[in-house]
Amino acid sequence: MKNRKRLVSILAGILVTAMLLGLLAGVLPSVTNAASSDEIRDQISTLQAQSATYAAEIASLESQMQANLTEIQETVEQKNRIDQQVALYHEQIQNINQQISAYSVMIADKQDELDEKEARYEELTEKNRDRVRAMEEDGRLTYWSVLFKAHSFADLLDRLNMIEEINASDQRRLQELDEAAKAVAKAKDELSAGKAELEDTRLELQEAQAAMEEKRAESDALLEELLSRGDEFEEYMRQAEASQQQLLLEIAQKQDDLERAEYLEWLATSETTMPKEEKPDNGGSQDTDEPEESEDETNPPEEDPSDEEDNEEPADEGWILPLPYYTQLTSPFGWRDDPFGDGKSWHAGIDLAAPEGTPIYASRGGRVSSVWYNHWSLGNAVQINHGDGYSSIYMHMVYAPSVSTGDYVYQGQVIGYVGSTGESTGDHLHFGISHNGAYENPFEYI
Repeated sequence: MKNRKRLVSILAGILVTAMLLGLLAGVLPSVTNAASSDEIRDQISTLQAQSATYAAEIASLESQMQANLTEIQETVEQKNRIDQQVALYHEQIQNINQQISAYSVMIADKQDELDEKEARYEELTEKNRDRVRAMEEDGRLTYWSVLFKAHSFADLLDRLNMIEEINASDQRRLQELDEAAKAVAKAKDELSAGKAELEDTRLELQEAQAAMEEKRAESDALLEELLSRGDEFEEYMRQAEASQQQLLLEIAQKQDDLERAEYLEWLATSETTMPKEEKPDNGGSQDTDEPEESEDETNPPEEDPSDEEDNEEPADEGWILPLPYYTQLTSPFGWRDDPFGDGKSWHAGIDLAAPEGTPIYASRGGRVSSVWYNHWSLGNAVQINHGDGYSSIYMHMVYAPSVSTGDYVYQGQVIGYVGSTGESTGDHLHFGISHNGAYENPFEYI
């Protein structure tokens, strides 16, 4: 019992500590915007360690709950056995009480019979005395009268025999009554002895029943304690699972923050030129329709600079529109209102709205330098190195791209289909062209 209480205290302490750690971890998002990718990785590692602690604690709680359930089942079975024994004792006591009542009735009957026999004995004895006394008083029955009134010796003998027979008859009757009274008294004594034995048995059964009642009370108390402990375990389990779920959500958010930080760090190191703050550029003489839908591609990733310095022959054809048609220019090249935040953001490409599944063409021939699958921002995307310092990028494809890294594609080849994967607000193609690492307005080429 003490070990179990100590275990519950330890588990409660672990929960409190873990909750404090969770609260501290909850402060971390406030500095996410300023954190580097390495710092975010450290935060993720800390959160994962806390999650592992919760997982181990939940497993321990589950084990303790199972042991508690087993003990509850055993206690319930023991209580059922005790209840059955108590009920059996109760039935036995009732049976003995009925026997004692029957003995009491029989003893009372024997006492009545004994009283009747004794009264009859006294009555006959008194009558015998009265008859002898009366005969002597009347002078009708004395030994002298028998002797002197006898006519002959034979008559004398007859008279003596008559007296003897009368006296013997009275004695026999008295003896029979005495024996009957003794038999009744013996039967009464036997019944009393049987009743006394039953009384002793009843006392023993009552003591045994009282002992079982105490055991039943102990079982009831233990069962109540086990049920209460089960409620405590369930509450601890609920808290631990809720805390672990919160940690998992924080870890998922940190993973998103990490990808964003890595992307921004990559942009900071890969972009060699970046326009200064200026008014939004609507793309010169290009289509100036107001954007209805846009996504947050501050600067799409460029290919490895080594791809620009290879010996691959440049494609000699010009540029073509990467779609058979588009319904609207939803976001032009240059500065724009950030659709996912406040203020302005640099849009390093153009967004061409088209129905989902519209084929996407390679705007020029070249080698596929990068392919992304379900990137958090780019979605399904393809980057093509055209071999003369130029690269083009195609984002948000609905399915996995139709080409792979290293493939050579020709101008007009289908490389994917329009969709809205990644950080996007609707079906469209984000199309970008870069020259020597700097993104330029695609409408100057197509």
